[in-house]
Amino acid sequence: MTELAADRIPVSVTCRVLKLARQPYYRWLADPIAPSEIAWAYRANALFDAHRDDPEFGHRLLADEARSAGEAMADRTAWRIASANGWWSAFGKKRSKNGKKPGPAVHDDLCTVTDEKGRVRHEFTANAPNQSWLTDITEHKTGEGKLYLCAIKDVFSNRIVGYSIDSRMKSQLAVNALENAIARRGDVAGCVVHSDRGSQFRSRKFLRALAHHRMVGSMGRVASCGDNAAMESFFSLLQKNVLNRRSWTSREQLRIAIVTWIERTYHRRRRQARLGRLTPVEFEAIMNTPAALAA
Repeated sequence: MTELAADRIPVSVTCRVLKLARQPYYRWLADPIAPSEIAWAYRANALFDAHRDDPEFGHRLLADEARSAGEAMADRTAWRIASANGWWSAFGKKRSKNGKKPGPAVHDDLCTVTDEKGRVRHEFTANAPNQSWLTDITEHKTGEGKLYLCAIKDVFSNRIVGYSIDSRMKSQLAVNALENAIARRGDVAGCVVHSDRGSQFRSRKFLRALAHHRMVGSMGRVASCGDNAAMESFFSLLQKNVLNRRSWTSREQLRIAIVTWIERTYHRRRRQARLGRLTPVEFEAIMNTPAALAA
């Protein structure tokens, strides 16, 4: 329309032919870029910066990062912008089982509750740190062979309080993870440690470590993945964001990647809905301050 006007064709004639009103054209001519388009661009820049730093983040986590950078937006808006630009999170595969049957439980299942209708379900909740821990083991192959990770999560904040990485899946792997968690958390007497029925958690070394620190063991049922679903969710994130992102030539290379993701991304950057959109480190810092002041 502007080009036709430059050729001395009246705007009124062009609008009449195109069946358009003149007022919107003049408004656009005075302000070609709408404020909403500018806001959209700033939001897209914030989301792109977050996606570039952590490509594994989904649109909700990208929106959290954008909001922390000063660009407020709804999760749905973040999804629209990310979808339009093809900024997708990395997706992984489900973990496969090794076909081994679990052994008999050496502890009662202390994380089950029965509702009014008599239905049994698991409840992983805690009102303070070091009340309830979850633990499990995952594995992944490298060019040098498999690498095993045993991690321990505090149910209160979802923080990984201890972990151990080794090339062999022996009982010492679980014991080292437990000792590392105890060294970090201090007094853990009475804490419930829930696991599956893997041989590492039924070993005499692990049982002695629990008894030595006056901790209480708990074990789920056979062939029931929901019995430790909260820990499985962490390993699912690890699988998608680290293990399946690329092929790993050495165990040391993968070990560094796992530690970096846990300490930098999961603990300090990945906000969680259950924690009020806080990271595990932020949640513990906020929730522990009133207790410290009261003491």
